[in-house]
Amino acid sequence: MGEQLETVKYRPELGKYCDHTVLKAYTKREVVEAICEEAIRYQTASVCVNPTHVALVKEKLKGSGIKTCCVIGFPLGANTTATKVFETRDAIGNGAEELDMVINIGALRDGDHQAVYQDIKGVVDAASGKATVKVIIETGYLTNEEIVAASALCVKAGADYVKTSTGFSTGVATVEDVRLMKATVGNAAKIKASAGIKTQEKALLMIEAGADRLGVSSTVQIVTGNDRAPSVSNNNKEPAK
Repeated sequence: MGEQLETVKYRPELGKYCDHTVLKAYTKREVVEAICEEAIRYQTASVCVNPTHVALVKEKLKGSGIKTCCVIGFPLGANTTATKVFETRDAIGNGAEELDMVINIGALRDGDHQAVYQDIKGVVDAASGKATVKVIIETGYLTNEEIVAASALCVKAGADYVKTSTGFSTGVATVEDVRLMKATVGNAAKIKASAGIKTQEKALLMIEAGADRLGVSSTVQIVTGNDRAPSVSNNNKEPAK
């Protein structure tokens, strides 16, 4: 694998690892449309957006083979399970084929594993046969023991992926966390690394550690190997007052 992932400049195959992501609250429709165009150009796995943009993304990606991904209970994970289930059904109804849900992080830290399991299972059951479920455990808030527990609960609940982070907390994906998650789930679930992956070098390290997907806004930089490559995400800055 090390030889296969040797760093070179242009790596078109890396697009298939990328969930091209735009989740900022101030994102305009034209930015979402441009993100979809980038995703098609670089042949990403999916475009990941907030629920309000799902129908638009589904339409823009029609015929491309690229999945429409929606976040659930994002970014805090503190919604009730009933709310997350409603969001899941609504997103699928609008065309979502993949869902990235956030666990009840506080319940996990309380040691209430049954509540966390039921929360994940509610979304998995609502999505069954209709959408892939990736579960965000927000590793930056967790101890190694909690990461192991959360990853195991994802497998028990039938999730397809365990995901590191939202990108909205202080933590970012680390190679160590990805390795720990992979060691915990084995082949029972896939791994998605997200947050802070902005270069081709970092992306390759995550893949080598066991990541099957990358949640990124820097798809262009990762695929081209050019950290300064112009991209839509570079221009989607917080608006000035």
